[in-house]
Amino acid sequence: QECTELNIPFHLLLGYAKDVLPEFVVEHGVGGLVTDFCPLRLPRQWVEDVKERLPEDVPFAQVDAHNIVPCWVASPKQEYSARTLRGKIHAQLPEFLTEFPPIVRHPYPPSCPAEPIAWEACYSSLQVDRTVKEVEWATPGMAAGLAVLRSFIAERLKSFGSHRNDPNKAALSNLSPWFHFGQVSTQRAILEVQKHRGKYKESVDTFLEEAVVRRELAENFCYYNENYDSVQGAYDWAQTTLKLHAKDKRPFLYELQELEQGTTHDPLWNAAQLQMVREGKMHGFLRMYWAKKILEWTRSPEEALRFAIYLNDRYELDGRDPNGYVGKLQEGGMGLGGCLWSICGIHDQGWAQ
Repeated sequence: QECTELNIPFHLLLGYAKDVLPEFVVEHGVGGLVTDFCPLRLPRQWVEDVKERLPEDVPFAQVDAHNIVPCWVASPKQEYSARTLRGKIHAQLPEFLTEFPPIVRHPYPPSCPAEPIAWEACYSSLQVDRTVKEVEWATPGMAAGLAVLRSFIAERLKSFGSHRNDPNKAALSNLSPWFHFGQVSTQRAILEVQKHRGKYKESVDTFLEEAVVRRELAENFCYYNENYDSVQGAYDWAQTTLKLHAKDKRPFLYELQELEQGTTHDPLWNAAQLQMVREGKMHGFLRMYWAKKILEWTRSPEEALRFAIYLNDRYELDGRDPNGYVGKLQEGGMGLGGCLWSICGIHDQGWAQ
């Protein structure tokens, strides 16, 4: 509807991008292609597949609208910790953390008008797990996401700095699902939240740290480390420690089904797990506890990581995201204590035992 009002045709193509997009480009004489950025291997493969099949005279550009400072601009290498990335991010915020240019109605009529979209047919064509029910607390779309942002600023921002790590307090932004799906940008949230720095300095600065620095640190790790979802992606000290304790006696061992159903001996863990199953979300501070207990209750670090990633990606509204693998306490920004951080110590400092 918004595209129609702006005189921009919106075409929805069904199928794998590599199969349908190059054909569409050729058929309609498209002059250039622009795509967003994601550091995970599957979306990167989608981009490469399309690139290989495009005509050579069609330019193909990738723009990192996912981050504020583009991932490859923020740093040319994998960063060790937030400490090593923070200065690089802040040095470039004046260039990139700027107001968006207004979107104006397109001055020329489309050469290829869009056909009506059969949304129900699109939905039916998806090969997804329909046993995972829709959540009731969150409404998709930009308008709903901006409403959550406004409520955060009006009601919870004042206590975010001091109470964000308390699961019993309503202090979080709850914006992670809309960030993940690109329905509200982190940049928009930061621009709005920054307006209140004079009143809530601690909270605004903390939100900036978590929603920008920590979030982009997770993107950096996934972009430069191909093992971002395995124990092999951890630092040597962490891999050594995990190996040394792999055979430690575990008082409790659980199968995946028991974890998924929240039937462990631990009421707090069960509550967090069932909240994730029913609401598609879990408090960021509890996510650390949740993932670390999976390590404690499974046969190996590899199994723990596999279980944690499976549960995260199946039930979290913001699953299949760099922050799910790596993110450190980013409920303010993305909502996760990442699986690799909690289980493998990514971006932590190793200490003697």
